[in-house]
Amino acid sequence: MIKSIAIFVAGVLSLLYILNPGAGIFELIPDNIPFFGNLDEATAVMVLLACLRYFGFDIGNIFKRGNTKKIDKD
Repeated sequence: MIKSIAIFVAGVLSLLYILNPGAGIFELIPDNIPFFGNLDEATAVMVLLACLRYFGFDIGNIFKRGNTKKIDKD
């Protein structure tokens, strides 16, 4: 129960960080630093995807092709 609550809170915090309601006022790493500027947002996205997967929403499978079976015509 406590683990689920902690994962939910981590997901909400990462979503808020991605949405950035402060319009860039709160940044862990400033975005104007080449390459390293976007690592904090990438980490927040990874945390959010992991939280969603924990609760059964596997977003990574959306873009995968399904197993289509070929029907042989005799």
